[in-house]
Amino acid sequence: MDPTVAHRRRWAVLGVLVISLMVVVLDNTVLNVALRVISDPHEGLGASQSQLAWSINSYTLVFAGLLFTCGVIGDRLGRKRTLLVGLAVFGLGSLASAYAQSPDQLIWARVVMGLGGAAVMPQTLSIITDVFPREERSRAIGIWAGAVGLGLGIGPPLGGLLLQHFWWGSVFLINVPIVILGMALLVVLAPESRNEHPGRLDPVGVLLSIAGLVLLVYGIIGAGERSSLADPDVYGSILAGTAILVLFVLHEARTDHPALDVRLFRNPQLSVAVVAIMMMFFAMAGVMFFITFYWQSVREFTPLQAGLLVLPIAAAQVIFAPLSPYLVGKFGPKAVGGVGALLVVGVLGFYSTLGLQTPVWHIEVAFFLQGCGMAMVMTPATSAIMAAVPPQQAGAASAVQNTVRQVATAMGVAVLGALISSVYRATMNPHLADLPLSAEARHTAGESIEGTMGVVGRLGEEGAALVAPAKDAFLSGMHLAALCSMAIGAVCLVIMLIWLPRREGRPDAAHPGGREGAAPSVGQSRDEPDPRRPARSPERIRTGSSE
Repeated sequence: MDPTVAHRRRWAVLGVLVISLMVVVLDNTVLNVALRVISDPHEGLGASQSQLAWSINSYTLVFAGLLFTCGVIGDRLGRKRTLLVGLAVFGLGSLASAYAQSPDQLIWARVVMGLGGAAVMPQTLSIITDVFPREERSRAIGIWAGAVGLGLGIGPPLGGLLLQHFWWGSVFLINVPIVILGMALLVVLAPESRNEHPGRLDPVGVLLSIAGLVLLVYGIIGAGERSSLADPDVYGSILAGTAILVLFVLHEARTDHPALDVRLFRNPQLSVAVVAIMMMFFAMAGVMFFITFYWQSVREFTPLQAGLLVLPIAAAQVIFAPLSPYLVGKFGPKAVGGVGALLVVGVLGFYSTLGLQTPVWHIEVAFFLQGCGMAMVMTPATSAIMAAVPPQQAGAASAVQNTVRQVATAMGVAVLGALISSVYRATMNPHLADLPLSAEARHTAGESIEGTMGVVGRLGEEGAALVAPAKDAFLSGMHLAALCSMAIGAVCLVIMLIWLPRREGRPDAAHPGGREGAAPSVGQSRDEPDPRRPARSPERIRTGSSE
């Protein structure tokens, strides 16, 4: 495809990329609404709290572990081609998830979806960086970030609508027609591009990162299930996971073709942006995990009602994500990011006060402010990360921010979910001790509020006495998790106020996308010439229809 034609089509291409991005983002938010139904042994699969956590984390861990490699693969083999393959794999994983017959099958199908999503996500930002000139790139990234926010917001009501009329598997099946539409539009509209000097792959680094994250999250979830760190498989997994991740960092620092080039973090602006995204998503992932159970199990709203109640987050993201680049240009990254983080911290503190009678409109205002805050943090942070490397390494740069976001999401769900589970079990065990239940039933009832509600129906009048304590126990765990999230958000706020620049920095003209003396980019060998040097020829754009 001629570069002039690609430039003329850039906004249509952005629309196609938004569709591709939305199907990946939409999936997790749709799943959140379906968690309660999937945990039901009659309507769903009878998944336990830990199985629900793994249905989320099996996706996010594979997604996060492969993002860097998929970014480099896209830079090497062609970003459009990699995006098409990723969408196809994601669609097949969605189909398998929809017809899973057990929690274990669902978890493995989600692994396939994670593989496809990892191939999709970095290519969207890479193609944006390729087809948009520098002066329009921040606006395009703002729209991209708005699509992320829109997916986060419309997923719950869409999931609720599907659950009201169809079975739980429909929340996955809806992905298939969106995938087909996205692939058809990509073939027609999007140009192919690649890095003419790609870095080598790093299979050792990928395997170390996945093994370390899986072991660490497994140990954290196990600690929450058992309310204890004393079991050998719990502390053993945590220690082993931590050790492997340390080994991963050491390996990445020494290899000449790293999956994650830790030298990028010498740039303080990039490091602050990465830390901001990591902390924000860690704090918010756990909150969005437990808010679903608050609406449906504590307040007893239907899945559709619970989904519609989250719409203010989407509205705020749609409004403020495209607007935030202009705010950053006028007021600077420090002011905009700081105000956004402050809003998020305030909302997280408010969540620690939620009760059975909290007015719904209060929560809706908090949701809107949360969406505003997230948009005001995400857009400048994403732009800073993408500006830290040249366009030739855009896939790897995109993978940096997406990997951080997905790892933070997995850890947030694992840590805060384990915290809620621990508080719930400790609070409910005295209420369950004297009931005529088998050891297995008592364990299930004490694991989660849905487990308790499951035995309430079997016990009749005697079980009805458990409803109020179960709701109080869940609220206690939710309040503690919200306070922990608020503390993490407050640390993020302080970091941004201290280290984020007052004004947007302009890259050195001789080194587009970076500064003189900056570290080599992700995936770039130490032995290769620096692609940021002006002698480097621009990357080649080829016709995409034959790809």
